[in-house]
Amino acid sequence: MRGYRKVLIAVNGSKHVLDQGLRLANDEKTWVTIVKVIPLNEGELDLTGIKNIEDALDSGGKKALAEYKKTAESERTLVKMRLEEGAAHEKIVEVAGEENCDLIIMGTPKIKHRLTKFFGDRTVEKVIHRSPCPVLVVGA
Repeated sequence: MRGYRKVLIAVNGSKHVLDQGLRLANDEKTWVTIVKVIPLNEGELDLTGIKNIEDALDSGGKKALAEYKKTAESERTLVKMRLEEGAAHEKIVEVAGEENCDLIIMGTPKIKHRLTKFFGDRTVEKVIHRSPCPVLVVGA
């Protein structure tokens, strides 16, 4: 797999996706952007008993990105971190375009239901159909 200059790793909570993406990026000596997409915050929040409102609003995204950055640094990989809010498939494709990525690496969730196993993950499918570049799907 030669010729990739910029890789986007779309993390969904699976450390396996990050590890595989960083391994490929190190082998290829590419620039890496890691993106985590959190759901769009709509409506009112019940903030009773919440000590850190910012963590509640970003669904733990900043904390997760800090952990991902630590993992990348341990692999001696320089990464650009992005936290996006919205529909996952739209934001992944949008970031890949903005960053001029040559490859998107993303994972599939663990299959818990027989119908999901048969029909697949809609987010992955939507990214594949809308992506401006190839998509590598890593099993969780």
